[in-house]
Amino acid sequence: MITVGLQFPWFLPMLSPKNSLYWTSVMKTIQRSIVGLFAASLATIFVSTTDAAPYQKGDVKLQSIGPLATGPDGVLFISDPKAACIIAIKTAAKPTDNPSGNFKVEGLNAKVAAVLGASVDQVRIIDLAVDTSSQLAYLSVIRGQGANANAAVVSVRPSGKIHVLSLKNVQHAVAKLSNAPADQEIGTGRRRRNQRMESITDIAFVKGKVIVAGLSNEEFSSTLRTIPFPFEGSQKGTGVRIFHGAHGRYETSSPVRTFVSYDIAGDPYILAAYTCTPLVKIPMMELKPGSNVVGETIAELGNRNRPLDMIVYKKNGKEYLLMANSSRGVMKITMEKLGNYKGITEKVSGGGTKGLPYETVSDWTKVYQLAELDGQHALVVRGTEGDSLNLEAVRLP
Repeated sequence: MITVGLQFPWFLPMLSPKNSLYWTSVMKTIQRSIVGLFAASLATIFVSTTDAAPYQKGDVKLQSIGPLATGPDGVLFISDPKAACIIAIKTAAKPTDNPSGNFKVEGLNAKVAAVLGASVDQVRIIDLAVDTSSQLAYLSVIRGQGANANAAVVSVRPSGKIHVLSLKNVQHAVAKLSNAPADQEIGTGRRRRNQRMESITDIAFVKGKVIVAGLSNEEFSSTLRTIPFPFEGSQKGTGVRIFHGAHGRYETSSPVRTFVSYDIAGDPYILAAYTCTPLVKIPMMELKPGSNVVGETIAELGNRNRPLDMIVYKKNGKEYLLMANSSRGVMKITMEKLGNYKGITEKVSGGGTKGLPYETVSDWTKVYQLAELDGQHALVVRGTEGDSLNLEAVRLP
C-alpha cells in the first residue's frame, strides 16, 4: 500500500486571501487532482507490464492432448480437449542465429516411442509445432490406448535429439473454454463419438491472441474463440455458419479442421478448412464472443477428404497457401486476388472442385503434419515404407 501526503504550499499565507475557505477548497481540489494523477500513473505502470501475466509455478496434468502452437519468447501453447483448456508453458527455448534447414529425423515414431518407453504401435503423433526462432520442434503425442492413454509433449532438435518436455513445476497459465460440449459418448456404431474431444481442433497465436477452433454446446456448435494473451478468464466463442459445397447446404455443426490467418486488402481473416473440403474465409473483426458469423466459402476442394494442416509462405515476392490432406495430397494455392473469388452457395456435384484453383505438389507424398521452419523450408511429418514416419525439412515449392 502506498500512502501519499501533500502539504499546502509555503507561499499560501503570502497571498493574503480574503476568503480562506475559498483557498482551502482550491487546495483540496489541487490535492485530489495530484493524488488522482499519481494513482493513475501507478495503475498504468502496473497494468501495462507483461510481468502481470497470470503465470503460476506448478505441475501441469493433462487429461488429453491435441493441437500445439508456439508464441513469443519461447511460449508453447498446449491444448487439452478433454479438459477444454489451453495451457501456455514458458519453455527454455533460446533463439538461434544459424537456421540450417538440415532437419531430418528418420524413424521418428520409433524414436519417440523409445523415449517414452513404449512400443511403436502404442504411440500416436497428434500435432507438430515449430518455434522458428530456436528451430525447435514440438510434437503432441498420445502413449497407449483408451482409458490407459497418456498425453505427452516431446521436443526435437535438428540434430535429432528428442526430449520429453517436463510438465512438473513449470511456469504456466491456463485459459478455460466456456460452453464446451459435454464429456460423453453419443451416437452408435461408426458415428459414435465424444464431442468434447473436438472442443479444440486447431490453435494458433495471431497478433497477441490465441485463436481456438472447435466445437461448443451452442446452437452454432462450430466455434472460433479469440483469447487475449496473457490469458484473462474464460472466453465464449463465435458460432460459425458456412455453405458446404459437397453437401449442398449451410452447416453449423462441423468444426474447422485446420486454419491460418491472412490479411486481405489490409484486413485480417481466418482461412479455415473443413472435412470434404470447403475452404472458407472469415473476417477476424467479426469474431465477437457470444455472436455468430457467416463464413464465405471461396473453394470446394473435393469430398471424401480431411484437411490436416496448412501454412502460408512467401516465395519470389508472391504468397502461397500449402494444405496437407488425408487423400488429396498437398495442395498449393496462389494467394493473389484471394478477395476476388465469389462465395460458393450452390451444390458442387460428383466430388468435383470449384472456386479458388490449386495445384498438387506431386513430390510431397504422405505428409501428415506441416509447419513453417524458416523462409525457405517447411518442416513435415511424412510417411515412408510401412508405418515409419520421418520428420524432415523440405524446401518450399
